[in-house]
Amino acid sequence: MAERKAFLLRIEPELYGALQRWASDELRSLNGQIEFLLRQSLKQAGRAPGGARPRREA
Repeated sequence: MAERKAFLLRIEPELYGALQRWASDELRSLNGQIEFLLRQSLKQAGRAPGGARPRREA
């Protein structure tokens, strides 16, 4: 398994609660949900490691 980095994340309680509920709905841990969302955002922005840049719409 790949090495993982740990870091502290400070977020507002309302955001934490919303993310926790979303993670539960998706059957993921909160950490897994945050990682999923970050990966999805990186792909959409064309910044994912080893990923191709998405085509921009005109």
